[in-house]
Amino acid sequence: MADAFLVMIMDGAGWHTANDLQIPETMYILYLPPYSPELNPIEHLWDDLREKDFWNRVFATIEALEIHLMHSQARLENDHDRVQHLTGWDWIVDAILNAN
Repeated sequence: MADAFLVMIMDGAGWHTANDLQIPETMYILYLPPYSPELNPIEHLWDDLREKDFWNRVFATIEALEIHLMHSQARLENDHDRVQHLTGWDWIVDAILNAN
């Protein structure tokens, strides 16, 4: 989407830096404090996927697992309320609203 604004949350790992990186005006990078995986919203999305879509499941092949993962991610992507509940914490929303 050409009019979308993207917030990328990064955990400060050494490989998340680049000297020549040019960040577009439609993007904001929010760095987490060191050693704080509980603050990373993607961790909560993965936990939710594991609990809701992969709990007590066995797959015959890696391909079957990948297909199930793709379908699970697509359902999650289309469930805006679920994603907002899992990741729309006050400090993230505040950072987005105060990005510039």
